[in-house]
Amino acid sequence: MNAYRSMVLVSSDPLSMERGAKKVFARLQKEISTFGLEDEISLSMVGDVGRNDAAPIVIVYPEAVVYGPVKEEDVPFLVEEHLYKGRIAAGLQAATRELSGRIAWISARKGTLPAEYRIVLKNAGLIDPSIEDYITHDGYMALGRALTEMSPEEVIAEIKSSGLKGRGGAGFPTGLKWGFVANAPGDKKYVICNADESEPGTFKDRVLLEGDPHSIVEAMAIAGYAVGADEGFIYVRGEYLLAQERLKTAIQQAEELGFLGKNIFQTDFSFKIHIHSGAGAYICGEETALIESIEGKRGEPRSRPPYPTTNGLWGKPTLVNNVETLANICAIIRNGPEWYRSFGTPNSPGTKVYTILGHVNNTGLIEVPMGITLREVISIYGKGMKEGSTLKLAQTGGSSGSIIPAVLQDTPMDFDSFTRAGVSLGSGALLICDQDTCVVDLAKVLINFFRNESCGKCNPCRIGNQRAYEILTKISKGQGTLSDLDDLQTISDNLCQLSNCGLGQTAGTPLRDILKYFRAEVEAHVRLDVCPCGVCPMK
Repeated sequence: MNAYRSMVLVSSDPLSMERGAKKVFARLQKEISTFGLEDEISLSMVGDVGRNDAAPIVIVYPEAVVYGPVKEEDVPFLVEEHLYKGRIAAGLQAATRELSGRIAWISARKGTLPAEYRIVLKNAGLIDPSIEDYITHDGYMALGRALTEMSPEEVIAEIKSSGLKGRGGAGFPTGLKWGFVANAPGDKKYVICNADESEPGTFKDRVLLEGDPHSIVEAMAIAGYAVGADEGFIYVRGEYLLAQERLKTAIQQAEELGFLGKNIFQTDFSFKIHIHSGAGAYICGEETALIESIEGKRGEPRSRPPYPTTNGLWGKPTLVNNVETLANICAIIRNGPEWYRSFGTPNSPGTKVYTILGHVNNTGLIEVPMGITLREVISIYGKGMKEGSTLKLAQTGGSSGSIIPAVLQDTPMDFDSFTRAGVSLGSGALLICDQDTCVVDLAKVLINFFRNESCGKCNPCRIGNQRAYEILTKISKGQGTLSDLDDLQTISDNLCQLSNCGLGQTAGTPLRDILKYFRAEVEAHVRLDVCPCGVCPMK
């Protein structure tokens, strides 16, 4: 393997591709060859690097110089100046901005972001999503160890000991779920990766699938070995075309080198993986609706029990984990549960990936230890609130997450602490809102999303969200009454207690939180016919 002196990465997210990233990449290849630098320069394409303002991006390491937006005609100068003469290509650098998103790890490794540590996103933005690069970064070592040194029971015991909890929002102990599937009777079992990332404001799974697809392939194979499954499915959001392409390539590469297929690592274990593209239904992020969709049926949640762990895909025991959960598996098997528990909190070990959006100076993607506070996220990674803005609230977990007032910004962001505070962590999308955000308008937008995305199977969700939207619309026009607030509370309670699935049960969360934490503002719309933020079209 060549010892390259420089590594060049070209962003390949959809926006970069639309703006000519392929032409930039091809021209880089040509110019590097012209100068005879093929043996000295590693050239790769990576996914979204979190700088849409400068796409397509070209990053040169080890200097970590970010160029962008780079055009095809800029490439000869860039190669001659930086890669041949060894000096910065003046005039091509991206506008000064704190690194965020996929390239935040650069600053982390230089110590400017002391709280950030990457386990899940260790390779994302650093390596080419090829099997060769993955192997050079400890790829498939965990699978080899699991198959040749550990029994299925020992693998599950390691995951249990690590304390890993599901990162999809519910926080259910991962090892416990694996144990349920392993102990379920049946000669055929399945493993499913839930990559139907349809939560508004969330893109962490896409970053991982595009930048490090082999980590998911390897983790699924380990999971299959642990629970006794020989077949798996990755259910990918239909709009994630690049992620699907790279997953298909990763599966093919793994099969060619013997990491998938028959008798992996010359053992009795065999495993194959299929890609299933979603069709744009938010409800299919719920695991039983996802299973129905794979079976070719309408994506609607099943009544539970029985649970997928005993009666899942085609009636067989099925393990369903989301992308971020699976992305922790290989690191745990390689390094051990004690190492994993050195991050985070005692009851919520490890790290969490968050997307930061809203009224902060720096948006993007971060991975930090569980237990960090919202205040720290905003000040360290968001670089503070925008000028003239003060924190009013934050919504966690996308549309179905909690609306958290500023008074709770020092609550540790882990499953137990948030539960005790009466809020939920959700999937990890952080929408930071300032004083000009109207909670009635925010709730109306969220409920509108749910009424459109409801599968319609159960009355509380189908009727409740529609009725809540109508009431919020009245209130936003200054036509509401105090009894409407009581109705909103009742609808929220019914959604939570009576909906058929978890998505319907969390749809009432925005209603609950605005009435709990911002009732005075809501009542101002009713009693005074005034929107304190000047957002709602009052009469």
